[in-house]
Order: sequence, then structure tokens, then C-alpha cells
Amino acid sequence: MSQRPVLKMTLPAAAGLAIGLVLFLLLPSGQARPDDAQDKTKPAARSGFRESAREAGIDFRMALLPREQREKFKVNLFLYGCGVAVGDFDGDGLDDLYFVNQLGPNKLYRNKGDGTFEDVTDKAGVGLGDRICVAATWADYDNDGKQDLFVTSTRGGNVLFHNNGDGTFTDVTNKAGLTHVGHSQTAAFFDYDNDGYLDLFVTNTAKWTLEKSDKKAKHHPGPTDLLQLALSAKEHNVLYHNNGDGTFTDVTEKAGLKGKGWGGDVAVFDYNGDGKLDLFVTNMFGASQLYRNNGNGTFTDVTKQLLGRTSWGGIGSKVFDFNNDGRLDLYVVDLHSDLWLPFDTDPHATHWDLKKKYPKVLGPMSKRDPDATKGEQLIADLFKIRYDDVLFGNTLFKRLPSGKFAEVSDKAGAETFWPWGIATGDFDNDGFEDVFLPSGIGYPYHYWPNVLLMNNGNETFTDRAKEAGIEPPPGGRFLKEKIGGKRAARSSRCAATVYHDGRLDLVVNNFNDRAFYFRNQFPRKNYIAFRLTGARRKGDPPGGAGSNRDAVGALVWLHLGKEVMLRQVHAAGGYLSQSSQTLHFGLGERTKVDWAEIRWPRGRTERIDNPAINKLHPRPEPKRTE
Repeated sequence: MSQRPVLKMTLPAAAGLAIGLVLFLLLPSGQARPDDAQDKTKPAARSGFRESAREAGIDFRMALLPREQREKFKVNLFLYGCGVAVGDFDGDGLDDLYFVNQLGPNKLYRNKGDGTFEDVTDKAGVGLGDRICVAATWADYDNDGKQDLFVTSTRGGNVLFHNNGDGTFTDVTNKAGLTHVGHSQTAAFFDYDNDGYLDLFVTNTAKWTLEKSDKKAKHHPGPTDLLQLALSAKEHNVLYHNNGDGTFTDVTEKAGLKGKGWGGDVAVFDYNGDGKLDLFVTNMFGASQLYRNNGNGTFTDVTKQLLGRTSWGGIGSKVFDFNNDGRLDLYVVDLHSDLWLPFDTDPHATHWDLKKKYPKVLGPMSKRDPDATKGEQLIADLFKIRYDDVLFGNTLFKRLPSGKFAEVSDKAGAETFWPWGIATGDFDNDGFEDVFLPSGIGYPYHYWPNVLLMNNGNETFTDRAKEAGIEPPPGGRFLKEKIGGKRAARSSRCAATVYHDGRLDLVVNNFNDRAFYFRNQFPRKNYIAFRLTGARRKGDPPGGAGSNRDAVGALVWLHLGKEVMLRQVHAAGGYLSQSSQTLHFGLGERTKVDWAEIRWPRGRTERIDNPAINKLHPRPEPKRTE
């Protein structure tokens, strides 16, 4: 330890997150001091969102691993929490919810259609309380008209549940050939070869858990400091080709999608409009990658040419048209670059600009601490940072008419502090998509609020979390139970949108806390929505007529005079999350849509003149012989 540099301003006496600072290398765990200041928060706003999880029948609570994230706080990815997936598993046209857990079973809630949900986990058989789960995604992988469920885990094996159509599921993991065991994160189903069947891409991080299992806790423990974490052997992402017969084949090597390790989130979109779905993958400790789909089963890394520098500590990513120009933009949030702030320092009390990017990973410490140069070099060496490839902060890539992207996060007001995931949608139905960012770290750090970036309609955002009823969180800023005799700050990890009667609600999975369900109570405004269904059916040969049943990758443009709005049917993404696949457009005071254009995943385009507003349009793909 004597040869390690000391950062005088960054040495609180405990570990921290699995990232950022040399302080995590230097000191033992277990001496954290959360904020003891009194919680003087005010009640939630009446307009905007109203948290109503209990009222809606949602009693899920994410449970942490006591030997990893309590008094003896460790530096590892168990702190990164668990996901939530929104899908319609029973085919009644209503969005159901699946929450993922570390300790104890996951939970499936069926939407009853009256504003409430019922827990159907036991009947469905999808609880999986035998492993540490991470994320989940719904997908009709066999085109039988029923959404199946895939769950990722940390060293417990990923699981594919086939939907039996009677409210129950069957584990078909082995039969399907999806037996990978590793430290998995996001799973995204998308049809990369346009054969009408959803393929599967799974991100993996590194072999960061220890070899010797903790028999009492029934899991492999995580490392205790940053050095162990940084030296973990990297794991690679996996691309599985859907064979169309219920089985998958690993084609990662041929596709060129192994990645660089520490894979986190995924954004699937056709960035160049050539009809082939491309792939963006965040790297938690390095430059993220944008892969161009070459159309021959291979992908090419085009990050430097199109994006330039990407967020060094990228966690969540999402594509959406933030400025209504008819092109998909890309937003990436960066948690790890914000970890120069000691956990015993209240972010609200610091004089540092928390909405500013700094040129070094140690942020303002780079100039204020005499030992920061040595510390910066140590971190750069550990994580092999290449400064020409990365930015330290969020990145918002605006798609340009030329086909390239411009990074505009600072100008747009999209730089935030301690963010994890991203959920996008037009929450106030004014015609522009907004952004919700689950934020904060929790024990042993101070409280930091979630962020609601409301779109101003001029390529800028304003955080309105407090006035919209998102902040303060229900129950206050701190958990009821203490950790080590100290108060522990609440913190969120991931979020997803839920379509409900012309508006978008928000569901949030929190760390070591109960889930939130934010009911949308913004004033009613005009809207239009679409639910697309691809023409492919079970048993149809790969490559035949029709797109994948979920229509993942389909695009809908609305034309309103000179204005254009765009939505995409997304695969999972946003960080450990999957939002509603209903395409929702707020219209504000607009009273007419001139025409809508649908581009189906396999290339067919369809025009709908004067579609009725204030209505959900179920839209099947027109059949044709190819």
C-alpha cells in the first residue's frame, strides 16, 4: 500500500462504487458516514406524477446482498441493482410488469385494466429466487403470438422462459441452447439478419466475483476494492442467431461483436436508414461502441468515424428523436465519471459545478489536489483510459442530415450527476419526448435526486422533477431502516414507461427499496398511439414473408404540416430495463395528423392518411408474398 499515491481531498474512510476513484484502493471498508441532516422535503405536486405503487397493488422490494452492500460496503457491481421489464405477457393489450431481484424471487404483476396489478408470480413460475438476477426482457422469440421472458444473472446462468399461453411459463434454456453462465447485464432481442425471427444479444461485464463461494450467503462474493475489480478478466458479449425452430446458435465470433469487456446497456436502431438494425453498446469503464450492421452477418465498429468521443463510464443508453426532426438521436448517461466526489461530501453543499464536464476522471480534483496527477495516472493505467476516445460525462448525440452525429449534451442541458438509467417518452403530451433519469447511489453516499428532463421544444431540457411530483421520493430521502446505525439514502437504478389510456406512466426499480409507480397526472392533451404486430407466424421458414411478431425495429413517422415526429419499437434498453412497446405520440393542442408512415422491420412501408387522434391504433403488418 505504501507505493500507492494518496489523494488528500478524496479519502473518506470507506470503499465506494465499483469505479472511479483511487480512494477505493486505499482504505478499508465499513467506515461510512451517511448524511444525518434532517429531511425537510415537501409533499409531491398534484399535477405531473403521483406515486401510487401500493395503491396499484405493487408491493415489490428489491433486496440487496447483506454481505456485500451493508455495513461492510464492498466495491463491486452488486451495487448496480436490478431491472424492470414492461410487456404484455397475456395478450390483453395491457402492459404487465416484471421486477428483478438479487436476494429472493423476482415478481410478475398482471395488469388488471382498472389501474391496479395482481401478483401472478407463483402461478407463472418465473420467480427465480435461486440466483442473483440482473435484468429481463420480453420477446416473442418463436412468433407464436405470446411474449416469452429472458432473465440475466450474475454467475447463476441466464434463463429463457417460454410462454405457454395459459398464464404459465416453461424453462427452455437448455433446449434453446442459451446456457451461458457469466456476469451478464442487458439482453436485447432484435432481428439482425432480417429473416423474421428475433435474435438475441447479451452483454457481459467481467469475471468480477471471487472463485470461492460464500456457502452461508449462497453466492460468490464480490471484490472489496477497485484494484481487484479493475484486474478482473473481461467477459465478452454474446450474439445468438435464432434458428427459427426454438433454438439459438452462438455467432459472436463471425459477427465481430465480442466487444471490449465491461458491456452494459444496449441501443438497437438503424442509424443510417439502410434497413438493417445497428447496435450501440455501452462500456462501463471505457469507450462505448457503435456497430454498423453490414448485412452479411457481420458488424463493423464505426464509433470514431460517427460519434467521436463517447462517455467513459457509460451506464444507460437510449435512442429517441429529441428535436422532432424525424431522425433518431442517441443519449448516454455516465455515472462513473461522477465518482470523484467523496461519499462523505454532500453534493448539494459543494461549490463544484456538478453539471459540468471535466477533462479528467478525477474532475475538479485534478487541479485542486497536489497528488491528483499521480492518482489520475493510476486510474488511467488500471482502466487503460485513452483520453482521445472518451468524455467524462453524459453524451447526447444529435443525428445530422449528413449522417454523422454532433455531441450536444451541454448545450441541451442533458449533463447530470450520478445517473444510472434512461426512460424516454412524452410525459406531458406536448409533442416532444422527455427523459427520466433514475439517479443517486445510496449508502454510504449522500442523497441525490432523480431527474426529470422536460423537453422545452427548442433542443434543450429543464429538470422539473420537484414540481412534477417525482421529488422528493415517497417516504422521504432516507430508508426507514438504518445501516450500521446510520441513515441510508434512497436511490433508484432503472425505469421504464407504461402505456395507460393515452398517457405514459413510469415504473422504477430502486436499490434495496420498494418499487415506485408514478401515475401520470399531467393535464389531458391530444395524443395518438400505435401497437404494431409483425406478420411472421410460428412455423414460417426464416427469410419468408413478414417481420418479427413484436415488430422490433419498426419506425412510425407522424407528419403534421412541416413538423415530423418519430418513434421506434425498441428492444430492451435504457439500463436493465424495457419500456412499453406501444408507440405513443403526444400532440398537445394539435388537432390533426396529416399522415403516418410505418416502416416495418423487413423494409415494407405503409402510409395511413388522416389517422384518428386520441386513439390507440392496433396495426398488423400487411401480408404479402416475398
